[in-house]
Amino acid sequence: MLTALLVATLTAVSADTFPVSITVASASLPTPTPAPAIAPATAPAIAPMLAAMTPLARAMARPKLFSADSIVLDKSERRLTMYSAGLLVRTYAVALGKNPVGPKARRGDGRTPEGLYFIEGRNAESKYHLALRISYPNATDRARAGKRGVSSGGDIMIHGLPPAFATVGALHRQQDWTEGCVALTNEEIEEIWRAVPNGAPILIRP
Repeated sequence: MLTALLVATLTAVSADTFPVSITVASASLPTPTPAPAIAPATAPAIAPMLAAMTPLARAMARPKLFSADSIVLDKSERRLTMYSAGLLVRTYAVALGKNPVGPKARRGDGRTPEGLYFIEGRNAESKYHLALRISYPNATDRARAGKRGVSSGGDIMIHGLPPAFATVGALHRQQDWTEGCVALTNEEIEEIWRAVPNGAPILIRP
């Protein structure tokens, strides 16, 4: 399991989910500063170059391994699945909100939403390496929270790791630690950033 210090620090930094700059949903991705493509066979040799790049440049320098037009998140399995034209193309293991059981009902409940949403924007300057914004809350979510007299919350992202823990890698998945977001390794979010367009639907199942 993650050490107590690591869990505490991840929990602390995860509270800041407000995006620095979110791109409004569109059919195309933001145009980045051109970067050289990186062939898989040369990856060990270019580690220093990758370290010096911005997260966006790193993502765009990687070869585009697949394309996806829809996403399914199975919360109980901690599994994010990418589809293209109905065919499964990639799966990822993820960490969720620190109180993962049940749909998100209000701000601060530590839950990841459930339902049908879409990727409505992206933040290349996220404190979590890169982030894709999920369209929670929708009108139904806001109405449900309003009846209870609470805020529905928001800023639900698919993102990587904070800089201080980038080297933790896949070990971050040993415990759910976000405030409701879906967390992957930095390398994984870079792949997804290249593969998924704004507007892609994401079905989040219990």
